[in-house]
Amino acid sequence: MNDKSTKLPRQPLARLGGLASLAGRIAGSVLVNGAKQLAQGQSPKAKDLLLTPANLMRVTDKLAQLRGAAMKVGQLLSMDAGDLLPAELAEILARLRSNANPMLPKELALVLRTELGEQWQQHFSQFTFVPMAAASIGQVHLAHHDKGQKLAVKVQYPGVRQSIDSDVDNVAMLLKISGLLPDGVDYRALLEEAKLQLHQEADYVQEAAYLQRYRTLLAGDDHFVLPQLYPELCTSRLMTMSFVDAVPIESLEQYPQEVRDRAMTQLFALLFREIFEFKLVQTDPNFANYLYQPGTAKLVLLDFGACRDYPEQISLGYRLLLRAAVRHDMVEMEQAMRQIGFFSQDILPAQKQAILALVQLISEPVQQNRAYAFGQTDLAQRVRKAGTALSMQQNYWHTPPVAAIFLHRKMAGFYLLAARLKARVNVRQLLDPYLV
Repeated sequence: MNDKSTKLPRQPLARLGGLASLAGRIAGSVLVNGAKQLAQGQSPKAKDLLLTPANLMRVTDKLAQLRGAAMKVGQLLSMDAGDLLPAELAEILARLRSNANPMLPKELALVLRTELGEQWQQHFSQFTFVPMAAASIGQVHLAHHDKGQKLAVKVQYPGVRQSIDSDVDNVAMLLKISGLLPDGVDYRALLEEAKLQLHQEADYVQEAAYLQRYRTLLAGDDHFVLPQLYPELCTSRLMTMSFVDAVPIESLEQYPQEVRDRAMTQLFALLFREIFEFKLVQTDPNFANYLYQPGTAKLVLLDFGACRDYPEQISLGYRLLLRAAVRHDMVEMEQAMRQIGFFSQDILPAQKQAILALVQLISEPVQQNRAYAFGQTDLAQRVRKAGTALSMQQNYWHTPPVAAIFLHRKMAGFYLLAARLKARVNVRQLLDPYLV
């Protein structure tokens, strides 16, 4: 656990000032390094001057200090952008997905007093001030209920909700100034949606309601374990749940093949239930949201802040799209994608065909009725290459409908996890019942 506790700047101007001073230090570094190279008779390139190890460390440290929306934007970009982002930025954002500086103990105590009252300690027989995890919007602490139950208490960083909009704008500006975000990529629509999603995630009352809905929907499914909620110890900035003892999902890399296959089969089956039965999808594919219980062979589901309800029209659209992809029917695929909301912008015929071909490529795991070996394919690389060619070579950056963006993030996350675990899954067999 990172023990570099820092005070979180709460006011928008203070947070902007932090980014502005960082931009100044980066610019100063560029001038100094450029002068050195010129003195040595070299002709420096602007990108090389910007992407120095020192500058990259400055950006990483600032994002980790700001936490909140600044980090969440980094998470969104790192999941969606693929090879469109420089490798240096991809590495920074990958680290930010699981790393943040926790708040100072006195800040934590203030939040606990504000949310649970001056006598907040009376609810717990023990409360550990060092967090188990620190993420983009809050941090999680181990505690024990006054009745003895082991608890996980999620506490929101102070000032996060008020800073969301300014942080989203500021971090985009920072990435531009630092030269880490390519000029040809327009993330404005995604960033606007990020603001809406972050406001939702910052409301722990709503997240608690989503957790309760999932507990009800999965009540008869013995493949999954979900935390139990303690409503009397929940507010809009604090969420108390039972602590579920389990190991990180990535640790399955060391388990036998059949265990890895079964775990990913359960996750893909859940995804199809979310899309076609629940019409409710937990859209954050962060690996930290999934744990594994070796003793029970059950998967633990965590973090329901990024849930989205999907209307029947979108659910049916994906049912038709996948059915058409299985049949290699490009005409039906186009019709289904229009129902989902694609192709609402002006688009050239060649660009539309390239998008359809990309969707067909993404559908590769369901086009064969046998176990798909995710660990023995370069599918992820081929998808990124095709996406890069579409957006850069054809000068077309197609903005999918918002509903599709976050659903595709979830799908992509499962592909990445399956590849990491070298899992073999008959995805078609899981999908077939929904295509009739």
